[in-house]
Amino acid sequence: MTPLIVIPAAGASSRMNGRDKLMEDIDGAPLLKRQVATAVASGAPVMVATRVKDRERQAALDGLKATLITVRDADDGLGATLRTAARFAARHTPDRAMMVLLPDVPDITVFDIKSIIARFQAEGGNTPARASNDRGQPGTPLIVPARLLPRFAELTGDDGGKAALQGEEVILVPLSNNRATRDLDTPEDWARWRAEQGQAQGQPE
Repeated sequence: MTPLIVIPAAGASSRMNGRDKLMEDIDGAPLLKRQVATAVASGAPVMVATRVKDRERQAALDGLKATLITVRDADDGLGATLRTAARFAARHTPDRAMMVLLPDVPDITVFDIKSIIARFQAEGGNTPARASNDRGQPGTPLIVPARLLPRFAELTGDDGGKAALQGEEVILVPLSNNRATRDLDTPEDWARWRAEQGQAQGQPE
């Protein structure tokens, strides 16, 4: 069974000096829409978690085949978002693994998502699997087997799953360069990434 992809989009973009990183434009579309569209294109079911009254982010999902849930205690941190998502998943798809795909890692591709899923399934579907960069640093996406959903349903604070994975073997699936770990949290991050994208696009094939 293909994992449910959960995209936690209830963060406050607190390091962006008043800008919303998930609404930053990339090739004519907000980052959030781009990331969700990438997830949907993988063929897996997709769920997006936003703040209750975040109409702008919710509107960005119009037309995409994704389930929207809201997080009432989003100010508590990423743990609250993952807790809400895990509880929803446990109620509605208790036998399905959950893939956590962060929304601010723009270089993740459909192929990357499928590769992590394939490795997870090849290993039996009962061991967490996580993308890493080419130096072995863990990043996103992370697949959590269904048996661990109760642990994720108890996360607190800004815990991105570390407590729930305590004592678990995690299969690392390397992606090239830093695609799994390159996130865009600040205006400086965005400026560097956009400059690099421009350079890459300008290189001859």
